[in-house]
Amino acid sequence: MKQLLPETLRERRLVCDGAMGTQLMLAGLESGDCGELWNLTHPARVLAIQQRYVAAGADCLITNTFGANCIGLARHVEARDVSAINKAGVQLAREAFGGSNGFVLGDIGPLGAILEPYGDLSMDDAQGALIEQAAALVEAGADAIIIETQTSLDELGLAIDAAKAAGAPCIIGSLAFDLSTDRSFYVTSMGVSPEKAAGFMEGRGVHIVALNCGTGMDMSGAAKVAAIYRRSCKLPIMVQPNAGRPVLENGRAVYKQSPMDMGGGVGEVLAAGANIVGSCCGSTPEHTRAIRLAVDVFAKES
Repeated sequence: MKQLLPETLRERRLVCDGAMGTQLMLAGLESGDCGELWNLTHPARVLAIQQRYVAAGADCLITNTFGANCIGLARHVEARDVSAINKAGVQLAREAFGGSNGFVLGDIGPLGAILEPYGDLSMDDAQGALIEQAAALVEAGADAIIIETQTSLDELGLAIDAAKAAGAPCIIGSLAFDLSTDRSFYVTSMGVSPEKAAGFMEGRGVHIVALNCGTGMDMSGAAKVAAIYRRSCKLPIMVQPNAGRPVLENGRAVYKQSPMDMGGGVGEVLAAGANIVGSCCGSTPEHTRAIRLAVDVFAKES
């Protein structure tokens, strides 16, 4: 019987994959189109991306289902089959491992709307969307649900409840922290600190606390937040920083950190307590390869 993800983390550190969106665009996805729909319309292209991450050394793959909830998919008239898109995402990630014992993390991203009373999205509609997506991911055999790029504890809490209701074997909560203007602390856009996030997630029964994305969230920033997580809770920690800090080119944010430079910061996040290291915006399979090497070196030297 396959070990659960938290059990594996008691024995060794793991490497997760990197960015999916930019890889889909390199594979031909047009700006504004639905990348999650490619699980059904262009599965070979999605599979090829994930196979490159596995070949680079990823132990964990995040499914191509970031926005595959009924609210997000409603923006794309042709992409309405929530269950089929999510189940295909899990199946493609599983296939990418080619029979090896990698971990498939079913991805739930933000709903893309603000909850009442600050916005127009009702709690009932949000909960229904999250339950539908989580159920499809778990039914398809995801090893864990990762609730990522979260900024509000209200939405994060609803997603945790949905993952529990679906019977997820492992739940990962991941927040997007921004570096303050004076570069002295990290906080989400909704004002949630790492300390508060860690306590909230531990109290709600999450198995792994995580961070990803965020303005100014590079490997060094990930180490700082990981250290706060470690002081604030007893759970395993996952980090997915961006490939450095972006620069604007022709009105677009471009991430230019090299794989070597990103890999050079991995020791710092591992020393801070990270158990899983991946990457987010701007990263590629080559960044994953550099992370894999750094994790392996750290293990040998520890």
